[in-house]
Amino acid sequence: MATIPHRDPYVDAVLPDGVSRIGDAAEPSRWFDHAHLAAHAGDVDVVHLHVGYGQLDAAAMEAWSEELQRQGVPLVVTVHQLHAPGQPPSGPDDAHLAAVLGTAEVVLTLTPGAADDIAERYGRTAIVVAHPSVAVADPELGSERGLVGLRVGPPSLAVPDPVVLVRAALSGAVSGGGRLRLLVEEAELPALEPAFGAMADTGQLELAVFPAVEWAAQLQQLHVAVLPERCGTHSRDVEVCRDVGTRVVAPSCGWFADQWSEVVPYSHDDHGRVDAVSLTAAIGAALTRPMPRPADRVWRDGQRDAVRQVHAEVYAQVAGDRSWA
Repeated sequence: MATIPHRDPYVDAVLPDGVSRIGDAAEPSRWFDHAHLAAHAGDVDVVHLHVGYGQLDAAAMEAWSEELQRQGVPLVVTVHQLHAPGQPPSGPDDAHLAAVLGTAEVVLTLTPGAADDIAERYGRTAIVVAHPSVAVADPELGSERGLVGLRVGPPSLAVPDPVVLVRAALSGAVSGGGRLRLLVEEAELPALEPAFGAMADTGQLELAVFPAVEWAAQLQQLHVAVLPERCGTHSRDVEVCRDVGTRVVAPSCGWFADQWSEVVPYSHDDHGRVDAVSLTAAIGAALTRPMPRPADRVWRDGQRDAVRQVHAEVYAQVAGDRSWA
């Protein structure tokens, strides 16, 4: 089979044992190239597209999905995002998603709320599969009560006013009797907002610069992680926090609270505007609650096995129905 993308922590986690992936990690995927698809259609039983954005425009996606049909290759789609951040539901990315959902043999998604939205907007029934574990807690690493963490980098810089976001988080941390740590990945340090460095210099908050491979460990050290997510169907970082035992504060838009009961929501609309008062209150409320325990590994391993089994059954079904060109 072919997966798009070829490798990704989620894609790797859900791939059933015994299923061979054909292709490579080229971006954009070579499977989007019609000539490559025509030449190698006989090498794969299924193409599984994990829908994000920035791959092809709507017209190109429609032509690609039609080419898959011509080649007799069944398409499975997992919807990770229903529309791009900052775009209204009727915007161009809605057409992008409609282009592939119209021809998909099977549609998967990650939360019941997303499945309901897919049914209402696209008339497709989506199978809900949980997001499996993507991290393991370090038994030698402790967490600090009252410590609030917020990553600043591309996710938060995409917010219209990241300074407002940070000041609201700082207010919530202090009013809740804690302190704020800004988490900065090493590669993102050159783009750091100067105001954040000034706030660290004056002792209002602390900066923690870390390599990308230590992201889960950074989250594990926190009492509360503030995730400035854009609206979508799920958050991988929510799952990392569940795995390592860190309470989450995330936007009320989307279905983040569908993922895990330990999510405390704050107001945040489709255009990325943060309600500072709501965020401050959410952090204060989260700090009054105990730190959750890391996810039970037996349960998480069983959940992952169940998700893989669902994928194995879907692949077997659509491959068995394949019409060879």
